[in-house]
Amino acid sequence: MDGTWDLVRESLVPLLQGTVTGTIPLTAVSFVLGLLLALVVALMRLSGIAPLAAAARCYVSLIRGTPLLLQLFIIFYGLPSLGVTIDPFPSAVIAFSLNVGGYAAEVVRAAILAVPKGQTEAALTIGMDYATTMRRIVLPQAARVAVPPLSNTLISLVKDTSLASAVLVTELTRKANELAAPTYEFFTLYVVTAAYYWVVCLGLSAVQSRLEVRLNRYVAR
Repeated sequence: MDGTWDLVRESLVPLLQGTVTGTIPLTAVSFVLGLLLALVVALMRLSGIAPLAAAARCYVSLIRGTPLLLQLFIIFYGLPSLGVTIDPFPSAVIAFSLNVGGYAAEVVRAAILAVPKGQTEAALTIGMDYATTMRRIVLPQAARVAVPPLSNTLISLVKDTSLASAVLVTELTRKANELAAPTYEFFTLYVVTAAYYWVVCLGLSAVQSRLEVRLNRYVAR
């Protein structure tokens, strides 16, 4: 028992390093890029241009209809057979960004549709172009609607980054495997690793709650 506790104490800092240098950066970069992609895809779906809307629907269908792990494998292990080799971290970022974009696009599209059409029509009537109307009128209101589901997507992404260990990215789960391998104390270190993920997700949930409160201040009652 003493040996187990010693292992836990010795592993706390390396696991924290795996979280700070691997899991959190991978989550942050992938989510930002995925969110930008989601906005583009959502606007394509809402456009009146049939080929753009069809391409967006096809993308969303492919992403939502295939496993994330398989998407990772295609990018990291499959592309080299076509002469395209990508390092582990960028491969994971690409896969996670594409995955987030596919799921978040529907969230963004629904949030935009939740904004009353009358506000868009009023903005166009007073001379605003489409881009300005979206930026100043529609998207700020859509953001309030989209925050809860997008926050859930972010929290899911934190946990999904554990799959990056399968493509040799040194993040929290891979670090736990490396620490447990010499002693075979997998159960103990996996429990500690789960606690790290839980703490990160609790922090994100707290930020989500505060953001929702701030956005709701500007809603007419």
